[in-house]
Amino acid sequence: QVHLVESGGGLVQAGGSLRLSCTASGLRFHTYSMGWFRQAPGKERDGVSCISWSGGSIDYGDSVKGRFTISRDNAKNTLYLQMNSLKPEDTAMYYCAADAGGRKYYSGGYLIPEYEYRYWGQGTQVTVSS
Repeated sequence: QVHLVESGGGLVQAGGSLRLSCTASGLRFHTYSMGWFRQAPGKERDGVSCISWSGGSIDYGDSVKGRFTISRDNAKNTLYLQMNSLKPEDTAMYYCAADAGGRKYYSGGYLIPEYEYRYWGQGTQVTVSS
């Protein structure tokens, strides 16, 4: 059974930083492209960032480019999202997700669409105060 568990969320002041982690189990993590999504109250879930199974291809949503950094440690089955210069509009529940696996080709340059993700975590709340 696949489990994705996010951690690292919390309350931070505007301009501050947080590092989210997503620990995966029950899947061959190193063969899955991964993504981060977020959903604010009353809004749709949006893609934040994604990374290929090898870590060689990455993309970000426009609103987080230059502030967030996605990375992964395949030896630890863990995905990360370093979030710097946080803004109140970054407040949301953050989710990690895994695609269909099998080292599916991803070249970067676009966010992997939500429908291509097969597994989802339960989310971690990030709240940025002004």
